[in-house]
Amino acid sequence: MGCRKICRDAKLAAIRLHERDLLSLRNILDSCGFSERIWFRILKLWRETGDVVNHRPTLRGRLRALDHEDIDCLLRLIR
Repeated sequence: MGCRKICRDAKLAAIRLHERDLLSLRNILDSCGFSERIWFRILKLWRETGDVVNHRPTLRGRLRALDHEDIDCLLRLIR
């Protein structure tokens, strides 16, 4: 299937269909195009957080503390 982003609304609709027993799991997966692995990851996130989207912090990696000399050097390079 590849690496595609699944919108939040589609995930919520699938959760609602499953919780209300409106469709079988196989039919939900087939109609939404989810794999079982993705489905159970979405379901786990829903049960643990109450949301279907993992809100990760936008900053990644280690934050660096710059001292005065580092900042001066960067400013000189920019100019």
